[in-house]
Amino acid sequence: MQSVENYFNTTAYAWNASLLWFDNYTFDLTEDANNTNSTDLELRNQFILPWWRQMIWSLLFAGMIVVATGGNLIVIWIVLAHKRMRTVTNYFLVNLSIADAMVSTLNVTFNYTYMLNSHWPFGTLYCKICQFIAVLTICASVFTLMAISIDRYMAIVNPLRPRMGRRATLCVAVVIWIVGAILSFPMLLFYTTYTQNFANGEVRVICYSDWPNRDDNGLSFQEYLYNVIFMILTYFLPIGSMTFTYARVGAELWGSQSIGEATARQLENIRSKRRVVKMMIVVVVIFAVCWLPFHVYFIVTSYLPDITNEPYIQEVFLGIYWLAMSNSMYNPIIYCWMNSRFRRGFAQFFSWCPWVRVTPEPSLSRSEAVTSRYSCTGSPEANTRISRNGTVRIPLHLQSTRGEGNERLPGHLVRGRRWRNSHLQGKGHVS
Repeated sequence: MQSVENYFNTTAYAWNASLLWFDNYTFDLTEDANNTNSTDLELRNQFILPWWRQMIWSLLFAGMIVVATGGNLIVIWIVLAHKRMRTVTNYFLVNLSIADAMVSTLNVTFNYTYMLNSHWPFGTLYCKICQFIAVLTICASVFTLMAISIDRYMAIVNPLRPRMGRRATLCVAVVIWIVGAILSFPMLLFYTTYTQNFANGEVRVICYSDWPNRDDNGLSFQEYLYNVIFMILTYFLPIGSMTFTYARVGAELWGSQSIGEATARQLENIRSKRRVVKMMIVVVVIFAVCWLPFHVYFIVTSYLPDITNEPYIQEVFLGIYWLAMSNSMYNPIIYCWMNSRFRRGFAQFFSWCPWVRVTPEPSLSRSEAVTSRYSCTGSPEANTRISRNGTVRIPLHLQSTRGEGNERLPGHLVRGRRWRNSHLQGKGHVS
């Protein structure tokens, strides 16, 4: 039985998983670390699946890549092309979509080809880049989900604190990618390729991690420490953090009772927040479910290492890897299913299809119209001030320099001002 330390050292996650499929009689990378080629006693590569199985896996992975890439690019277009969609949460969703689109196009396609034939034909440079992108996008995805949960927590549990603006949101996104790049940097340093020649003339190139300071068993404490930190930062810490924040948010939105009778506007605001929180909870649950078998697989193989020599293990891991990577295609489906504005955006994108019907965009509410027209935040009620004698004063930025300024005011404020002037003057007051 292997120890947990051996488990962390002998498994470098999905992008290095094919190393687990080496039989005991192949070759030892530690003995030939200084060589670039090795001749195997076996006649041919033992890890090539039959053509019909390759066809099935190719259809599964191709479908996942198309849906993930296309869906996330549409999400980016919806948010950036529609002003009403440019919110803090949606900016973070764009960041998440960028990471998911990158992992599906720049990593999954190449890793799937590698794991299908256990042969890396893309060269040493892209061996490094591919693994760097894999770690970078996973970090960006999970840290973005954490940022969304914290933003929702601050907005709902602490509503009096100032919210993040567009500039702060972009700064957080940049920091997320910088942290991800730092965590991914060892992939550029320690990944390399190894060429294996078979007796029948076949060549097998392996993309693997070659960490320094390995002991006699081929184990590196640096690799062990890195993998432990990486697993904590990209799975256990995010899941724990998001569980806490969304539990508090859920208790605040569904468990608290308001004092007195809530207005229709307040009820609609609460319902809107609940819909967003429900959508993000589903996103987090799907993330946890997709990645759980991936981590369980390595825990099982650490205690039962002989499983990695079974003939079915290659396809078992292909299924586990597909499930983990498919997390990138579920998010656009969730947005379309649970958010009416995203659903309308998808309908607009596919409006060229004869069976797609685009519903008319709802008109701006009074508060949205005032806020949009005068570029101020908050509700329209916040734009008026009640003086001590009970009259309503209009702020200077809403007043005109000509006459009474009624031609520059919204219609409901114009009518209200005229009524108040005539009413108060009839009572002997001066407005």
